[in-house]
Amino acid sequence: MAGLRLGPLLRYVDGSSATIWVEASRPCTAEVRCPGGAGGEARTFQIAGHHYALIPVTGLTPGTTSSYEVLLDGAQVWPLPESRFPPSVIHTPVDDHETVRVAFGSCRWATPAADEKDPGGPDALDTLAARIAADPDGERPDVLLLLGDQVYADEVSDATRRWLEARRGLNEPPGAEVADYEEYTHLYYESWLDPEIRWLLSTVPSCMIFDDHDVIDDWNTSEAWVADMRATPWWRERILSGLMSYWVHQHLGNLPPELLAEDPLYEAVRATPDGTDALRTFAARADTDPASVRWSYRRDFGRTRLLMIDSRAARVLDEKNRSMLDPAQEAWLREQVLEEPGSYDHLLIGTSLPWLLPNLVHDAEGWNAALCRGERGERWARFGENLRRAADLEHWAAFPTSFDTLAELIAEAGSGPQAPATVCVLSGDVHHAYIAEPVWREGLPGPDARVLQLTCSPVHNSIPLSIRLGFRFGWSGVGRAIGRRFARHGRLGRPPVDWRKTGGPWFGNQLMTLTLRGRSARLRLDQARQERGGAARLRTIVESELS
Repeated sequence: MAGLRLGPLLRYVDGSSATIWVEASRPCTAEVRCPGGAGGEARTFQIAGHHYALIPVTGLTPGTTSSYEVLLDGAQVWPLPESRFPPSVIHTPVDDHETVRVAFGSCRWATPAADEKDPGGPDALDTLAARIAADPDGERPDVLLLLGDQVYADEVSDATRRWLEARRGLNEPPGAEVADYEEYTHLYYESWLDPEIRWLLSTVPSCMIFDDHDVIDDWNTSEAWVADMRATPWWRERILSGLMSYWVHQHLGNLPPELLAEDPLYEAVRATPDGTDALRTFAARADTDPASVRWSYRRDFGRTRLLMIDSRAARVLDEKNRSMLDPAQEAWLREQVLEEPGSYDHLLIGTSLPWLLPNLVHDAEGWNAALCRGERGERWARFGENLRRAADLEHWAAFPTSFDTLAELIAEAGSGPQAPATVCVLSGDVHHAYIAEPVWREGLPGPDARVLQLTCSPVHNSIPLSIRLGFRFGWSGVGRAIGRRFARHGRLGRPPVDWRKTGGPWFGNQLMTLTLRGRSARLRLDQARQERGGAARLRTIVESELS
C-alpha cells in the first residue's frame, strides 16, 4: 500500500482549477477528491527512487471553498488520522479577484523538534498556520510567496548533521552540507513535515523561487567563484542535485496547467518508468547553459500581475559584461511587464535579492563591482573579488547595468494614462524588513505609479547583533556619506534613481502582507512573538496605505 511521504502542497489555484503536489512511498495513482464531484488524478513519476505527482484538480466553482481528500491507489491518506488541524481547503477566487492578499517572506530554517532549542526563535510561518487554523473562516492569504532559501543546503541543523554523519561521515568534502539528491530530499522532509508548515502549505496556495542557500551561499557570485567551485570534486553532484530537487519540489508547482501541458521535460519524466536521467540532463544544461532555461514565471491574480524573477541562475558573470539577467530573460521580463498596458492595477516583481538596498550597501556593491572589473587595476581587482565573496556583495547593486535597466523598465511600465497604481518590488535575503521609495533623477522620465521596494526577511532564522547594527548604519546619513566616497573611488556614474527608507528597518521573524483591492494597496508587517507563558503569535508591527 502506498503511503504519503510528503505533502500535499496546494500550488496553483484559479477560479475553476488547482494543482496539488505530493510525494508517495511507491508508484501509484494519486487522486484528489472534493465534495460535489470536483477532483483529479495523476500517475506518479519517479526521480532517484522517489515518487511524485502533481495532481490537476478541475470542476471547481469560482468563489467557493472546497475541502479535499488525497487518495493513493484509492486509499485515503489525507487528512491525516486524528489531525488537530481543520480540513485542508481550496479557496477559488471569483473571476475578477476583487481583493487579493499576497503574503511574502524568505529565509526559513527548518523548525527543530520540540525537545531541541530553537536558535531562530518563533517561526513566522508556524504562527501564520496557527492563526489560520484557529479561525479557518477568517482572513488568510490568497497566495504565499516564498522568495528564496526555502531550504539551507549549506547550513544544516544539528539533527541533519547527525543524519549525514551516519549516512556517509563528514570527513570528506562537502562535510556537513548536502552532497546529493537524496540528501536534498531529507532537507525538504525536515522542513515541510513540520506539522504546522505541512498543513499551511496544504491549504494556502504558494509560489516559490530559489536563492543562494537553496544551493550554496554565494551561488553564482562571480565568474571566478564558478570556476573555483567547478574545480572541486563534489560541486557537480551538488549543483545538479540542487537544480533537480528544486525542479521537483518547487518549480513544477509554480506553473499553471496550460504551461505544464506544453513542458517537454514534464512530459519526458512522466513518459518513462524512471525520469532521473532526463531530469539530470536538464539540470546539467541549466548549469552550463543558463540562458537555455527559464526559471522565472508569471502569475495573474485578476488585475494584479506577479512576475517572479530568477536572480541567481540567470546571471551573466563575465566581469566586463555582468548582468543579473541574461538577454533572453531580460527580454522576457520586458515583454511580460509591458504586455497589454492597462490590464493590471498592480505590478509585483518578486526577486529574492532587493533592488533597493541601504544606501551605504548599494554604493559599496557598485564600488566593489568596479574594482572587480579592473577600474583600479589588477591588485584592486583581486582584493575586490575576495571582498565580494566575504561580504556577499552580489545584489542588484553589484550589477549596475541591470539595476539601471530595471529602473528604466519600472518607469516605463508605471507611466502614462494606463499606468498601474503601484509597482512593488518584493524581496528578502537581507534578514531585515524595510520599505524604500525611489525618486527618479531630475531630467529623467519617472513613473506616475507609486513605486516601492518591499523587503521582508527572515521567516525563521537568527539575526545577529552585527547584522542589526550594520544595516541600521547602512541606512543612516553617515552611512550614505561614506557610500558616496566608495562611489567616487570606483568612478561610478549616478544611478537613475535616488531613494529613501520610508519604513523600518524591522528585525525579527516576519511576514509582509499586501492587500490589493481595485487600485488601492495596503501593507501590513507581522512579526512572530513569543507570548509570556504561551505559544508564539503573529503581532502586527505596522500597517500603511500605499495607494
